[in-house]
Amino acid sequence: MSANERNTLEVPLVGEKGGARTWAKTVAATEAKNEFAQMLELAIHSGPVRITKHRRPRAVLVSIEEYEALMASRRSPLDELSSEFDALLAQMQEPETVAAMDSLFGASPEELGLAAVVGAKG
Repeated sequence: MSANERNTLEVPLVGEKGGARTWAKTVAATEAKNEFAQMLELAIHSGPVRITKHRRPRAVLVSIEEYEALMASRRSPLDELSSEFDALLAQMQEPETVAAMDSLFGASPEELGLAAVVGAKG
């Protein structure tokens, strides 16, 4: 097997939803540089092109659509917590929740104790 053949083998890539797929091509950095227009067309029409340097994966060339999909799927932990907080806040403002909270804060210690026992038995 020639050095060029080793650098162009298809290698499994995990897709967005965990399904297996392959790289359109794996190329050495020198080949990617020398044939950039061809690599760009391949990335646009066939899928990601993996670029290696000294036989180690170093970069990926992808279409703008694939890049935008990847960026859209990324959410920071703060965004996740913010969404979760917003959902809980909205739930707390629903009429039945407001009524339950009013009832809870107006309950006597005996009523709270009874509710705790009933909840624990559950």
